[in-house]
Amino acid sequence: MSLLAHLALSAAVDWTTTLSLIFGGCCSNALTLEQLTRAHPRAGALITFAQFAFTALVMLPTMVALRPLPFARKIKLPWLRRRRVPLAPYLVQVALFSTVSRLNNAAFAYAIPMPVHIIFRSGGLGVSMLMGWAIGGKRYTAAEVFSVLLVSAGVVLTTLSASSPKPRANAAASAPILAPAGQYATGIALLALALVLGGALGLTQDWINATYVRPPPAAAAAAATREKEDNSAHANGHASGAATNGDAPAHAKPRAKEDGPAAWQESLFYLHFLSLPTFYFARHDLATQARALAASAPLAIPLAIPAALSAHLPAAFASASDFTLYPPFGLSKPVPLAVALSVPSGWVALALTTVTAVVCSAGVNRLTARVSSLTVTLVLVVRKALSMVLSVAFFNGAGAGAVHAPTMWAGAALVFLGTMGYAASRRAKAAKTKKD
Repeated sequence: MSLLAHLALSAAVDWTTTLSLIFGGCCSNALTLEQLTRAHPRAGALITFAQFAFTALVMLPTMVALRPLPFARKIKLPWLRRRRVPLAPYLVQVALFSTVSRLNNAAFAYAIPMPVHIIFRSGGLGVSMLMGWAIGGKRYTAAEVFSVLLVSAGVVLTTLSASSPKPRANAAASAPILAPAGQYATGIALLALALVLGGALGLTQDWINATYVRPPPAAAAAAATREKEDNSAHANGHASGAATNGDAPAHAKPRAKEDGPAAWQESLFYLHFLSLPTFYFARHDLATQARALAASAPLAIPLAIPAALSAHLPAAFASASDFTLYPPFGLSKPVPLAVALSVPSGWVALALTTVTAVVCSAGVNRLTARVSSLTVTLVLVVRKALSMVLSVAFFNGAGAGAVHAPTMWAGAALVFLGTMGYAASRRAKAAKTKKD
């Protein structure tokens, strides 16, 4: 195989992997999250805790290095790597990030359809622009302002498309006693508060990235090889609804050597890891939600265990004589399975939601490290559109979550057009600044 063919194959594999993580992970996460929140609308705190704990666990190996003890150099123990960012700025981020995540997941308890949830969270552009103008002293072009107005109009239309949601089948047992309109308004208020706090989080991340992550302007040319890492740092802000604007100030403090994990990896780990202690104050709610998931209908998972051993298994293993494993393409005969593991369906849905959330995040960060922010925005817009199509196709009209389709799609179109217009305007503005 020639070198050119090898490079083309490597690029194809890399792009296939990245897009599979994004579209497979993010779209699957939207479906599993909607399935879980429909059955357990009050499980928002438990979902957030599971995602935070699993993300911190997955990122932990990248943050740990073996270091010798001062008094016994031959003995090495695992220690956390030196941070780019001091602890105090991370604590401010953690307070905002954990609150935003909890509010977004808590909104599902108030009959917020998934399409509305997806589109409403895209309205963070307007909040970030207002805060950047009022607090950060930033200036925006007419094209940027017009694009954000399109996004805002689309969010309003999408919100109105489900302003009178149908009551949930299990609302009496699991949701507050509110009229549908009042319940929906409460959920929208939670999402709106999350947008405002997300804008504050964006400004905080912008300052932290400019101060501790990005190189100063004078060193920009010498640090060209680190551009992708800086884009990765921006990925974390994008995932939480932040907008990173402007150049790095002269007082930025770059590290002399990039010997540790990428900036986005460090940020992702500490934002989730440092948020875990805050769940102590919600421990009673977590326990209640865990018991509700444990009481959900059991799901039988077939296991290929010999029948002779089935009599010695715990009670959690149920008889599975009706299960049969059918190998593909007729490679062998069907194999009857002796037993099946009985697991509460709520726990299975929670596990799938947690894993797919981490896969989605990995795909977005992987993409951001390889392409421009405009390409990232376009890919994520397509991903959100596909998630909405799947949500409407699988769940619309079944209990809560029904929307007025024409209004919803009109709002979604405005949001997507405005988002792409904003990204293109930012790209043109950056190119003009660089040229000047």
